Amino acid sequence: MRPFQFLLPALLLLFACCDTNKNGPTDTFDRGAMLQNFADNLIRPAYNELLDKILVFDDAVSTFHATPSIENLNAMQTAWQEAYFQWQFANAYNFGPAGEAGLQKGLIEEIGTFPASAAKLEANLGSGIWNVTDFNRDTRGFPAIEYLIFGSGATHEDIVTAFLNNQHHKAYLTALSENLADRVETVVNAWNGAYYTEFTNNKGTDAGSSTSQFYNEFVRSFESAKNFKLGLPLGKRPGQIQAEPQLVEAWYSGKSLECLRLHLTAIENIWYGRSKSGQDGIGFREYLEKVEGGPALIISTETQLAALRTALAAVSDSPALSVQITNVNPQLESLYTEFQKMTRYFKSDLSSLLGIAITFSSGDGD
Repeated sequence: MRPFQFLLPALLLLFACCDTNKNGPTDTFDRGAMLQNFADNLIRPAYNELLDKILVFDDAVSTFHATPSIENLNAMQTAWQEAYFQWQFANAYNFGPAGEAGLQKGLIEEIGTFPASAAKLEANLGSGIWNVTDFNRDTRGFPAIEYLIFGSGATHEDIVTAFLNNQHHKAYLTALSENLADRVETVVNAWNGAYYTEFTNNKGTDAGSSTSQFYNEFVRSFESAKNFKLGLPLGKRPGQIQAEPQLVEAWYSGKSLECLRLHLTAIENIWYGRSKSGQDGIGFREYLEKVEGGPALIISTETQLAALRTALAAVSDSPALSVQITNVNPQLESLYTEFQKMTRYFKSDLSSLLGIAITFSSGDGD
C-alpha cells in the first residue's frame, strides 16, 4: 500500500485536533454569564452612580455660582470628591460607548487626563476662551475642575475671591461641569440601551469580542494605576531622571492615596466578578477555573494580590502621597515593586491561558 494513502486521514485527524484545541478548555466556560454579570453588577452600576454623583456636583456648582461662599465651596469640593472617587470604579470600562470615536479619545482620556495643565488653564481663564472638544484634554474633565475649585496652595478665601473677581472662573467651571455630565450621560444611555445587548451577546474571544475588549481595558486600567498613579510621580517612567511628586493624581485636593486604594479595589472586583457592594459573581477568576493551568494561576495571582494589598496598607494615609514621595518613603518603593510583580499574572499569564491577545500598547516593556 502506498504511504500517501495514509496521509489524508492523518492530516484530517491533525486538523480536527487543532480545531478542538483552538479555544482549549475555555469552551466549557459560559462567557455569556460572565459578561452579563460584568454588565449588570459592575459596569452599568458604576456608570449610573457616577452620573448621579456628577449631577450632584453640577447642582453644587450652580449653588456656588449663585452664592460664592466658603460653605458652598466646601460643599462643591465634597461633591467633586465623591464623584471622582466613584470614577475610580468606572475608569476600567474604556471601550464600547466609552471608547474612541473619530477625533474623540476614550472617556478616560477625555475626562480623566492628569495632571491638568495649570499654564493652559490660566491662559483660558485670562482670555475667556476655551474648547471642551479640542486636543487639550489636560484642560477639561475631573482634573481641570479640581484645579479650579481647589487651587494650587490657595486658601478657601482665595478661591472664593477668584470666582467673585473673575467671571471667567464661573463660566469655565460651568462649561467643564456640563461637559463632564454630557460625556458620562452619553455612555450611560448607551449602556442602558442597545449596547448592553451587543456586549452580552458578543461571546467570542477574538480581538473585537466583548471578552477581549473588557480584558484589555482591565489590564490597561491596572497598568494605569501602576505606571501613572505611582510610577510617574516616583520617577520610574522612561525618560525620567528623578521623582516628580507634582505629577500625582489629585494633587490639588490631596486625595491621591484614596484614589489609588479605590482603583485597586475596582481592579480586584473585576478579577472576582464582584460588585462594589460586595456581591460575588462570575469574573476572570471563575473563567480560569475552567482552563488547564488556571487553578495554579489563581493561587499565584491571589498570593500576589495579597502582597500588593499588604504593601499598600503599609503606606500611611498621611501626609499626602506627593509629600511622601518628596520625603522618599521606602514603603512606596516596596509598593511599586509589588505592582510590578503583579503585572505578569494579570497580563502575560492570564492572557496566555485564556487565549486573549493584548491589543493595547502600554510601553511598559513587561
